[in-house]
Amino acid sequence: MSIDDIDYRTMKKIISTLCFTISLCSFLTAQDEPIKLEGFAQGTTYHITYFDSLNRDLQPEIEKILADFDKSVSTYIPNSIISRINANDKKVVVDQYFITCFNKAKEVWKNTNGAFDPTVYPLVNAWGFGPGKKQKIEKSKIDSILQFVGFDLISLKGHKIIKKDPRVALDFNAFAQGYSVDVVSNFLNSKGIKSYIVEIGGEVFAKNKKPNGDNWKIGIEKPIDNKEGTNDFKAIVKLENLAVATSGNYRRFILEDGIKYHHHLDPKTGYPTKNNLLSASVFSKECISSDANATGILVMGLEKAKEFLKNHPELQAYLIYSDDQGNYQIYETPGISTLVSEKE
Repeated sequence: MSIDDIDYRTMKKIISTLCFTISLCSFLTAQDEPIKLEGFAQGTTYHITYFDSLNRDLQPEIEKILADFDKSVSTYIPNSIISRINANDKKVVVDQYFITCFNKAKEVWKNTNGAFDPTVYPLVNAWGFGPGKKQKIEKSKIDSILQFVGFDLISLKGHKIIKKDPRVALDFNAFAQGYSVDVVSNFLNSKGIKSYIVEIGGEVFAKNKKPNGDNWKIGIEKPIDNKEGTNDFKAIVKLENLAVATSGNYRRFILEDGIKYHHHLDPKTGYPTKNNLLSASVFSKECISSDANATGILVMGLEKAKEFLKNHPELQAYLIYSDDQGNYQIYETPGISTLVSEKE
């Protein structure tokens, strides 16, 4: 049959079918090619991979979001909202980023019985882990700072912060990176992206599987002292609609008079925690919860962490600790076996 023998309606149907087929092939080709972004934010790096049928470069918008985020909750920016609150600026009005951080911090502070407490900021600076100048550590100095450490000394009324003591200061750095992962993830959701992974400073959220059905995978590092690079992986994690944040004592620490002091401070004593927990990887539906609770767990130690996790089944955890012989041991909650496979 020649083309002259095909009637108009048949020709229209053939053309429509061809257009649909071409469009579908283009969609599948675009979906098969991931878009990978990387850069610097919050004093660390970020890596984002997503599949987009429209092949959009969303990096400029993402970097604008992260810059605005820092203007709210970064203690390293002198005129950020949190810095102005710490300086007792009476005119400052908090934004939604700050409100979300504050409310989540209050929740986790209560749940962890104070093991997680963002008002440790004056102690963080005194020990040399913040933007402030390190001070000479003496018991009298620590005791004086502890008088204005406690999340019960600060409250949020509307868009204003109320302090019981003007020396109270906040530090959201222990979980702000986790929240920024959620912020970027929500942005990708708003753009209709169905498959992606967002990593900022080691905190991660993954949406669905890859288009080919493969899981997103990340590694949990061995807790070996290393300030600069990454360590070999202790385990590989499969993520699907799940966040994970790891808190450890092997990345940020100082050596003073031959003694190692890591940056996780006990809000009750004012000193770096001393327990056999080396790292805590916490899984949940939102990275802000994973990040904040990972910090609290590392402060409370292994035995208290076990009890805490039993009472919070919404959290799953992979804990690496040291036994009496200095060997690595693992404690994991019941739901972890489907997510984690040992590397060694």
